[in-house]
Amino acid sequence: MKNFFRWVGGVEGLTALMVLIGLVGAPSSLMGQNAHFHNAPASTRAQKNPLAGAGGKVAAGAVTAGGKLYADKCAGCHGSGGGGAGNVPALYRGATQRATDGEVFWFVTEGSASNGMPAWGSLPEEERWEIVSYVKSLKGARPVSKMAGAGAPVKTNAAMPTEPFVDFRVEEPGTVHKITVQDLPAPYGTDSADNGPEVVERSAGAWPKAPPGFKVELYATGLENPRLIRTAPNGDYFVAESGSGKILVLRGITAEGKAELTSVFATGLKQPYGIAFYPPGEKPEWVYVGDTDAVVRFAYQNGDLKARGRTGRIAALPHGSGHWTRDVRFSLDGKKMFVGVGSASNVDDPDTTPGENNRADILEFNPDGSGMRVYAYGIRNAGGGLEIQPKTGELWCSVNERDGLGDNLVPDYITHVQEGGFYGWPWWYMGGNQDPRHKGKHAELKDKAIVPDVLLQPHNASLEFTFYEGKQFPAKYAGDIFTSEHGSWNKAVRAGYEVIRVPLHGTGKASGEYEDFVTGFVVDNGHVWGRPVGVTVAGDGSLLVTDDGSNSIWRVSYTGAK
Repeated sequence: MKNFFRWVGGVEGLTALMVLIGLVGAPSSLMGQNAHFHNAPASTRAQKNPLAGAGGKVAAGAVTAGGKLYADKCAGCHGSGGGGAGNVPALYRGATQRATDGEVFWFVTEGSASNGMPAWGSLPEEERWEIVSYVKSLKGARPVSKMAGAGAPVKTNAAMPTEPFVDFRVEEPGTVHKITVQDLPAPYGTDSADNGPEVVERSAGAWPKAPPGFKVELYATGLENPRLIRTAPNGDYFVAESGSGKILVLRGITAEGKAELTSVFATGLKQPYGIAFYPPGEKPEWVYVGDTDAVVRFAYQNGDLKARGRTGRIAALPHGSGHWTRDVRFSLDGKKMFVGVGSASNVDDPDTTPGENNRADILEFNPDGSGMRVYAYGIRNAGGGLEIQPKTGELWCSVNERDGLGDNLVPDYITHVQEGGFYGWPWWYMGGNQDPRHKGKHAELKDKAIVPDVLLQPHNASLEFTFYEGKQFPAKYAGDIFTSEHGSWNKAVRAGYEVIRVPLHGTGKASGEYEDFVTGFVVDNGHVWGRPVGVTVAGDGSLLVTDDGSNSIWRVSYTGAK
């Protein structure tokens, strides 16, 4: 129904439909999954783990047995420490740890074919409960191991990549790449890989690499799952600790390149990510946060280190399974709020999958949460990065595209967003290329599918980006885009795990190329020590980059040509 109105009446028709059926401001349970873990039946919530003794504690032997089963059945996708990768969720935090034992047991048993989660109902019941016991034992544990405990280095004998496609072996600061639609291979040119990284501790000699003339310093350490970062009008840095449900404020830069102070601004959120200040300008009155199932806001004045008052819920969003990040931005005039909402799946057909309703979209609201409509659609996941071009006022987005078609399909991308625009998901990609998993569907949309401005490496997991408006970097960087690439899992030899630069040539327009800017986070084809997520311009013109692999924030400054 959602897509029918898009084709017949456009976004205005969809808005009218939503008003008629009363979905504007409706609870999230009406806009996707219900409130239970992966739609687990309500009866599972009260089901107890039979392996737990008095007080609910599970014997160590059951946890150990579950760990062995997990290593065999689950670690390939979810990581040895439950850290997740790509669209595979982390298990040591988030929804899995909030769910009851019974709900997790039900999901282990039933699985989810559309999301690639196998059903393990064939295992004896006791073994399934052992897996649940082990997964629950991971709560709050950082999925990081020392290299000595992570196994031998993982070498690859794969042939070196052929441009325009690359992997970590050839990513180097200053190297320029450009992918065009004509470069794309046919689907299934290679097998679909399962190559999620194991995150290990950074060794003493490991450090991010930047181009000549730039210096990288460690700005903050000891964080918990730092994700998006935004600079407040007064120069403070707001960071979403998605795993802990917190928003932090970091202030200042010392002579040693460190944060002067850190404060907890807000707690008790559910996987917060997007952060925006409203109204736009020098004197905001609110901090808006894109939580996984709602946009909330806190009263704010410049310099506040803690939120004023309680959370105000502004707008309900589709439930946060699958792609759970929700970035939030305001138009330059402050009249409209944009929210990126990613898909709940890889390539589920929205026509037949109610859980995809109002997902794989950029939604538009009034600042008070009213007047919701779909601004652009067919965008698999723009929840990781939205931004407004500061001079033109155009909305731009950074997108994670789909998996499963081979190493070099489908490119992630960065693009300006056309109002009412259709970007292909799930039936088409990069213009009129049909996804073979939806062969024959919606031929009428082929010519409507927009080719994005900048095609990135497939499976790079492109996340937050910013337009460089600082004064510290050389003049050629003015107005350019800097983006964090979280890194691949669906590629035989990993790619990404870097910060890239997209030159806009002083025109505000991209010509398709991008440049490796900060690299060095990969150890080998099995291990990484860092995963860039967020990027913002600091008050002094340096860049701050969050890294949820080492739980750090890095500072990139320009020291002069060498």
